[in-house]
Amino acid sequence: MSGPHLRSATTKSAILALVLGGLLIAATSPAAESDRPAAPRSSDGRPDLEGVWDFRTLTPLERPKDTVEKAQLTENEVVEIETKAAARTQEQDRPSDPDRGAPPEGAGVGSYNSFWYDQGALVSEDRRTSRIVDPPNGRLPAVHPGVKRQMLGDDLPPDLPVRLRVGGIGSYGPESRGLAERCLLGFNIGPPIMPGGYNQNIRIVQTKDHLMILNEMVHEARIVPIDGRGRVPMHIRPWTGSSLGHWDGDTLVVDTVNFKDELSSFSATVFAAVGSAKHMRLTKRFRRLDEGTLHYEFTVDDPATYSRPFTAVMLMKETGQRVFEYACHEGNYGMRNMLSGARAQEKMTAESN
Repeated sequence: MSGPHLRSATTKSAILALVLGGLLIAATSPAAESDRPAAPRSSDGRPDLEGVWDFRTLTPLERPKDTVEKAQLTENEVVEIETKAAARTQEQDRPSDPDRGAPPEGAGVGSYNSFWYDQGALVSEDRRTSRIVDPPNGRLPAVHPGVKRQMLGDDLPPDLPVRLRVGGIGSYGPESRGLAERCLLGFNIGPPIMPGGYNQNIRIVQTKDHLMILNEMVHEARIVPIDGRGRVPMHIRPWTGSSLGHWDGDTLVVDTVNFKDELSSFSATVFAAVGSAKHMRLTKRFRRLDEGTLHYEFTVDDPATYSRPFTAVMLMKETGQRVFEYACHEGNYGMRNMLSGARAQEKMTAESN
């Protein structure tokens, strides 16, 4: 399902060599905003948010349960995390060696190498221990009792639709596959945008009246009015919701509601779904800190699913490169084989009855 990735193997190899050689030096302290150079502005005087932004990070969504009181990593911890990540990347590349021998009979042949699986190489420059900044413990709030969940591998539930992103539930019919496998939404597009897997880039185009956010994966383009117009009627519910934006000083605030009932509320993993996004309100804040850094913050408020709202922050990096087409299932014989097998199984069941 992978589309062309934006980064080059040469760049990644260079980063890997620096980390393994102990030459990559972590930031000695989080950069104070007063120390940053001025962010560029557009012709109308507003901050210029345009660019192709990379949102990979080693910083986890939630703070580990045994360190909920620790909001920031030390410099040594940053180096240790990034060095271990580089070593994992090197290990992941070994099955892709073109000179390797055949695997043992019955053994798996592996999947993508690290050129395609792109988990990131660095933690957030502010050294936070979690992307969640509220609640203060860096953890997701509790889900209300009785909220329905779906997990990869579950038996097909009687209450379709399948709301998880990756994998499927029950049989291999098309309706039982995840939203990303059906090319409806990529598994890192959100909303909100979340690191995951590969193709972790967005392109922003900005005018006086609109903001366009293009996700590289499954090439979803969201057009956000920022000229004060009203919202579309409540019965119109796009997959990515209905968004309106406005400027609050130098921060662009985007408020999104009207999500489809077929979409999961916020889930920490693409292999699971939690409730429905029908009543979710998502508030996103975009603020350009400097030439190469975009502060992206989102708040999820879904009183039908979670016991309280929560907020997370990511610092995206400008790449200076282009986003290419993401061809979701072009040439994917695996999906064709799964669906063909399901039809054959259905025929055998019908004939036996």
